[in-house]
Amino acid sequence: MHGPAEPYKPGLPRPGALLRAASDAIPPSGLVLLAILSVQVGAGFAKDLFSQLPPSAVVFLRIAMGALIMGVVARPRLKGLTRVDVGLGVAFGVTLGVMNLSFYEALARLPMGIAVAIEFLGPLGVAVAASRRRLDLLWVALAGSGVVLLAPWGTTASRISWAGIGFALVAAVCWAGYILLSAAVGQRFPGTSGLSFAMIVSFLLIAPVGIGTGGADLLQPELLLIGLGVGLLSSVIPYSIELEALRRMPKQVFGILMSLEPAVAAMVGLLVLGEVLDVREWAAIGCVVVASVGATRASR
Repeated sequence: MHGPAEPYKPGLPRPGALLRAASDAIPPSGLVLLAILSVQVGAGFAKDLFSQLPPSAVVFLRIAMGALIMGVVARPRLKGLTRVDVGLGVAFGVTLGVMNLSFYEALARLPMGIAVAIEFLGPLGVAVAASRRRLDLLWVALAGSGVVLLAPWGTTASRISWAGIGFALVAAVCWAGYILLSAAVGQRFPGTSGLSFAMIVSFLLIAPVGIGTGGADLLQPELLLIGLGVGLLSSVIPYSIELEALRRMPKQVFGILMSLEPAVAAMVGLLVLGEVLDVREWAAIGCVVVASVGATRASR
């Protein structure tokens, strides 16, 4: 039998202080790269589940785990909110749910790097709209060239499907809406309760589809455990890391580093899933990355 716990001694560091010291020891650019890697590794694990569950069921697991964790960390409160506030929160949640569902459907039909590159047209479009410079036409043309290179012309038809591109484009539009709505919701909901509210809304939206397609397989302990890991890697961990990085670096630098996400996704797809891309596909991803970096730099 263990004796009573020893009282905390002032000379010993608290666990929270240790975690903060560990994060402070990593430069903010390193935190951003860790967040990107976390998201893409989570997507890789999610795609690996497609052999056992349909994409909609995997999305349900991810959102369910994310909503559960966020609901505990930041319980949303409706008291004091207007109908407009609640409406924005619901729109935010619907956008979040459709974005995740569309992206996972794209992942089921495209290599990871390609799906993320097309989806990245969403934040790229927001950056271009915020900049309003003639140079933006170059970034739009460059990103468009990347999509043209990715289109399933000729021999690539069996590897890249138009349906996959379509789902990725829907995810891109939703990502743009997510960015705009997150700013509005952040002004009306205290702290991170707006995101928690949106996660619950997206859970209620996706649950009928996910449960209907996944069925009893969703109750398998190993699948639930992987779903928990996907929720942590894809939502909770990167969001926390990004908040810490934004606290210590300019938003423009943050945006430029986030532009590396399609390239990181391609590397994770190669290492985790064995998805080998050809030269044209790497060139297309490069076009999107360069266009995103250029648009972010121009949107000062």
